[in-house]
Amino acid sequence: ENLNIRDGFTYVDGTYGAGGHTNMILSSADCKVVSIDRDPSAKLFAEKTSNQFPNKFSLINGNIGRLKFLLKSRGIKNIDGGILFDLGVSSMQIDNAKRGFSFRFDGPLDMRMEQTGKSAAEIINESDERTLNDIIFTLGEERKARRIASAIVKYRQKQLITSTFELAQIVRSAIGKHSKLKIDPATKTFQALRIIVNNE
Repeated sequence: ENLNIRDGFTYVDGTYGAGGHTNMILSSADCKVVSIDRDPSAKLFAEKTSNQFPNKFSLINGNIGRLKFLLKSRGIKNIDGGILFDLGVSSMQIDNAKRGFSFRFDGPLDMRMEQTGKSAAEIINESDERTLNDIIFTLGEERKARRIASAIVKYRQKQLITSTFELAQIVRSAIGKHSKLKIDPATKTFQALRIIVNNE
């Protein structure tokens, strides 16, 4: 409703994900949508959208922080319709244990949206205690960051931290299982790692 989707206009979906918003826009009018997603697995869903809306849809693999460059690289100078951003991690990432974004399922401690660069496990296992404290405190807004960083360093002296369940348990043991915010004690640490891993 706020996008005021109309025939003949071009729209940008800055976070394609599984294509939900893109498909709704394309179903609303005879328009075009340019979608962007940094996760290579978005291409799996894009094929279905392309088949359903031929010549109306295109997907650009890239980071929305470079939106202007990405559009220019496709010869798009102006967007006359509107731009939609649904920020954050998508369900296709959270629900896939192998991607390691969530401690809801046990999986490798990864969190990389683009599936390149340093993983969360590498950051957890290679960063010194002060760096870990800074990451968790600043990006996770976790007041007990120092205690968590210390617990991580102590644990990894025995073995590397490789799984989501493993890290979540270390955090819970360090700060206690009860939270006044009614969220899991590991939530803020996982948020901080996701931000640093993906340069959010």
